[in-house]
Amino acid sequence: MRVERRHVTLELTTEDGRTTAKAVLVTDERTRHGAGDAWRKATDFDVPEIGDELAAGRALVDLGTRLIQDAADDVGTLEGRRVTVGGVASHTG
Repeated sequence: MRVERRHVTLELTTEDGRTTAKAVLVTDERTRHGAGDAWRKATDFDVPEIGDELAAGRALVDLGTRLIQDAADDVGTLEGRRVTVGGVASHTG
């Protein structure tokens, strides 16, 4: 059995009703980044946790999509043809 632990760093910045999130995953092979934003309208309640949740969730989804793209590209390279993995088409192959 193979077990690895990987940690994602999530940085949240809020300014003028806009929350920006950056998700970073560092492995031995590469570093991947994801980004997400959330905006508070003037008529919205001022609940910073909601902006944090939205921006963080969007950054993690972006990071996840990039990781799936990496996997699709790796499989496409190995197989020598374009493939689709998890609904994401490889750029290579």
